[in-house]
Order: sequence, then structure tokens, then C-alpha cells
Amino acid sequence: MPRIKTTREGRSRRHLRLRQRVSGTEERPRLCVFRSLNHIYAQVVDDSRGVTLAAASTRDKDIRDEAGGQNKSDRSKMVGAAVAQRAIAGGIKTVVFDRGGYQYHGRIKAVAEAARENGLVF
Repeated sequence: MPRIKTTREGRSRRHLRLRQRVSGTEERPRLCVFRSLNHIYAQVVDDSRGVTLAAASTRDKDIRDEAGGQNKSDRSKMVGAAVAQRAIAGGIKTVVFDRGGYQYHGRIKAVAEAARENGLVF
């Protein structure tokens, strides 16, 4: 097996391996998370139709205005809460969590816990 050269390639391979097991359906869509250096993005996706049902990120105007001066984990909690509220408003109560090849730790965990606290079941 060839050696992984960069962190990005490693995450990409882990995500592909994870996606073989995790898939969103109409009844139970996938809550996927992407983390960049400064921002975090979360969206609820129905893979059977290829449609994004709800989304939130630290780049959204309402979250950006509230998040001034907070650390990345606190901003991630805000994103988790926002995506959960938007999903529930769209009639989605249960999801399957896709951590995107990242370790379930830190900002990824903050998004998941905030989404659970705001009513999403996974």
C-alpha cells in the first residue's frame, strides 16, 4: 500500500472508507461535517436524491455576528445548534453522523453534541 503523503490525503482516504458504511436516506439523512483551519461547515444530506436538506457554517451571517471573539469550539457548538434547528424545521428528526474522516474530538464532537442537545437523534 502506498504511503500517505499529506494530512489531506489521509483524511480523504479515511472519509472514503467511512462513506462505504455511512449513507443518508430519505428517512435518515446524513449529517456531514467539514472542518477547515478557520471555519466549520455542517449539512444534512439525502444521498438517495443527492440533495442538501439543511446547512449551517461559521460563515453564515447570523452565526458570524454572534461568534465574534469566541473560540473555534464555541463557534462549532453554534453551528451544530443551527443545523439541528434548521433540520427540525424541515421535518428531520433522526440523522446518521458523518465525521468526514476527522477524529471524533474537539470541534467535530462539539458540533455533534450541540446538534443532539437541540433535538437531533443519532
